[in-house]
Order: sequence, then C-alpha cells, then structure tokens
Amino acid sequence: MTTANWHRPRVKNFLLGIVNKEFLIFLFFLALSLTFWLLITLNESYEKELEIPVYITNMPKNVVITSQSEDTITVTVKDKGFSLLAYMTNKRTPLAFNFDAFANKAAGKGTISAADITRMAYLQLYTSTRIGSVKPDHIEFYFNYGESKRVPVRLAGKIVPGKAYYLAGRKVWPEMVTVYAQQNVLDTLKYVSTTDLDITNFSDTVIRTIELRHVKGIKTVPAKVRIALYPDILTEETKEVPITAINMPPGKVLRTFPSKVTVRFAVGATMFRNVTPDQFSVVADYNELMAHPSEKCTLHLRAYPHTVSRCHLDTRQVDYLIEQQ
Repeated sequence: MTTANWHRPRVKNFLLGIVNKEFLIFLFFLALSLTFWLLITLNESYEKELEIPVYITNMPKNVVITSQSEDTITVTVKDKGFSLLAYMTNKRTPLAFNFDAFANKAAGKGTISAADITRMAYLQLYTSTRIGSVKPDHIEFYFNYGESKRVPVRLAGKIVPGKAYYLAGRKVWPEMVTVYAQQNVLDTLKYVSTTDLDITNFSDTVIRTIELRHVKGIKTVPAKVRIALYPDILTEETKEVPITAINMPPGKVLRTFPSKVTVRFAVGATMFRNVTPDQFSVVADYNELMAHPSEKCTLHLRAYPHTVSRCHLDTRQVDYLIEQQ
C-alpha cells in the first residue's frame, strides 16, 4: 500500500467527523429554537370549544325521560395555550344536574338555564379560564311517570317504484310501538310516523332500518323500525265486463249493443290472476239518457279493484234500445 492510499481513509474519517458534529450542533439549536417558540406560543391566550358530557342524576325509579335530552354541551373557553392543551389531552368529568332541582313535576318538564350550565362548567375548569359562550344556551327535558300507549307506525315521505313498476306491498316491523308522553298527549295520539323517506326508482325489494320522527315530549320504544317495500312489474291487461243499466223505471229494459265492453287496466304481474270481471262495474244511466237524448248511450266505469291502475274503457259509447216489458 502506498503512502497516499494509507492517508486517504484517515482524511475521509476526519472530514465526516466534522460534518457530523456540525449537524448535531444544528439539530441542537433547531430543537432549542422550537422549544422557545412553543413556550412563547403556549403562553399566549386563545379561544377553544370544549365538549363536556352532561346527565341528569337522582331520578326517581318510576320517571321516564320522554325527550331526546342533550348529552353534551359545547363551551367556548379562553385561556393560555398551556391550559387549553391540558383540556384537549385530559378527559373531562360530566356535568351532573339533580333531577329534583330542575324538574317541574306538575308540567312534566325541566329546564336547565345557561347560568346553571355555566356555573357547573366552571367547576371543571382552571381558575384562569373564562367561558365565552355555551351551546345550547339551555337544556330542556320532558318526563312522565310511566304512562304509555301502543300505537301503529305509518310510513311518511316519497316511495315511488321505477318505471313500469308499482308498490305491490309494504311491511313495517314492529307494526306497533310503545309511546311514553304526558297523558293529554297520549289521549290524542293515533299513530307515529317515520322520518321522511325518499325511496324512488327501485325495482327490487327494499329493506331498511328507519328512525321514527322525533316529536318533542314523546319517547318511542323502539326508536327505529325495519321496513320492506315489495315492487311488482306492471302489465297491461283487459277484461270483458257486462254493462248494467241503472235508474230504470219499472216496466222498462235497457239493452245495449254490445252487452259487454272491454276494460283496459294496468296490474302487477303477480296480481292479475286475482282480478275478475265482477270486480268492475260499467253502467249506463237511464236518467242521463232522458236528460240528454242521443243515438248512443254513454258508459261510465263506476268501480274497479284497488289492485289495478290506469283503468279505462276501450269504448265510451254504444248503441242502445229501451224496451217496454
């Protein structure tokens, strides 16, 4: 090994040592400056929204809360960054409000004011912290002593199957729910509704879990129901239906030519076999003929089964003859 080759690794190690020392010094001063910056920043005052859980304590065993009471409040606080950092990292103790202190037992209602919320919130905060606002600005809760009633569930909103389909059936389970409310409310309550549905353009069975509509002062058990919607494809069908004369005076007979007419309608494919001609009513009115004499008799479709739609007559007028018996 030559002298030049022997000195080369030592020079390289020496230069790397200088670079490493300078880099470590740079990191030290960078960390030091960041620390000073953080201390200065956290020593400034800021505003921060804090969420604090709330609940009602010491409720009698026979009391049922019938409203969706707030379970958290949002408090806007102002303090130095050190305090706000502690709030963000520590779990806050819930605010407990005594039932007897806030409940109006005669009205079945309780109100916790913003002043009461603020006073209780200060107990969870440092003495240096100031509260700017509280949301909500008050808490209302409704209750009763176990009065309840079973009522049916109704679907609300928009339910429209796809083109060429119709709603052949629907199911809600449970069909009945238990409602807790003040007795005067229970006396007039006939049903509860789901939240507004928006189910459109479907061609297959739809099954969903739906929340019941929230009404102030009313609690439903359960608060959700399952629904099923069964669409069926529509087909156009016809039936031959006999014409019936109405309002005929004694001794006279109305004969029409033809004696039957075609009724055209849309029906679900699975329902067609249940549709029979006797479910339709096509009439010719003698009084109308006398009031408005004409060479032809006007027909009217008076009845048809609820399972069909777009029901109409192929022929609205026919020849007729009135005979004396």
